Amino acid sequence: MVWLLWAVVHLHLMTQSKLRIVFFGTPDFAAFSLEKIVKSGFHVVGVVTAIDKPAGRGQKIAESAVKRKANELGLKILQPANLKSEDFMNELESLNPNLGVVIAFRMLPEKVWSFPTLGTINLHGSLLPQYRGAAPIHHAIINGETTTGLTTFFLKHEIDTGDIIAKTELAIGENETVGELHDRMMIEGADLIAHTLDLISDGNYQTTPQDFSEELKSAPKLNRDFAELDLQLSLNDFHNKVRGLNPFPGAWIKSEWGDMKILSGEKMELSLPNLRNCIVIESRQLVICLHDGCYKVNQMQLPSKPKMTSVEFINGLK
Repeated sequence: MVWLLWAVVHLHLMTQSKLRIVFFGTPDFAAFSLEKIVKSGFHVVGVVTAIDKPAGRGQKIAESAVKRKANELGLKILQPANLKSEDFMNELESLNPNLGVVIAFRMLPEKVWSFPTLGTINLHGSLLPQYRGAAPIHHAIINGETTTGLTTFFLKHEIDTGDIIAKTELAIGENETVGELHDRMMIEGADLIAHTLDLISDGNYQTTPQDFSEELKSAPKLNRDFAELDLQLSLNDFHNKVRGLNPFPGAWIKSEWGDMKILSGEKMELSLPNLRNCIVIESRQLVICLHDGCYKVNQMQLPSKPKMTSVEFINGLK
């Protein structure tokens, strides 16, 4: 029995070693998966991440989360300014990868993602084909979805359209923020990537083409205009937009005190029937009155001011 167990483990390690992975990623979401891949026994021959750049108020040069993790794991790091350059392609060729893994990285040129002989896989933060695009976690919450998930798939020319390898589904809490969901998906995503690599290393998988016949919801990149809150929104839509943009980039609304970021809040049971489509201070609470209910602001921020609770804000008013 012990011998049989040893043989199974040995065979699994041998199949894992057949993969020579080049990893592409930048933020914490990707760094968490990188660590899971290495600790699961897979061979990462190189890590491609963003170049170091100034960040924060002091504009100090900062490394990406993936670079910090790769250094911690003792992996070879590549930081090309141009993914199409001959120098980068020569470096990539010298690594001799047979599989690419992309998580939260910029768009790859076809000659890069098609270079590994087994192809390149991507981890996407939705149940594809729904929410293709740059901000799937945000848009799922903003649209009031109660479930979401993660998908691994092989890259092809059209973005987020490749054949699916594996999926996992997650419930979204009624008051869950994008930050909270992101952190849960980061953990689940690392597990899904490790599972996907097991399938590929064993050769025991079948891909499924994406079905584009249903009505598709998109997840375009976020910008300041999109993050503006509208007093014409329903209470549910207002609440979903605030939590879908918390903590980043933050929903905001025009007010008599300036453009106000609404960082967190909650739907109120209190009704103010004579007030509609306005922002008021009521019972020492900052309240946004909509056509079908009221929203209590818990934390907010004004331009060039620190984050503060609504009580702190009210106390500071003359």
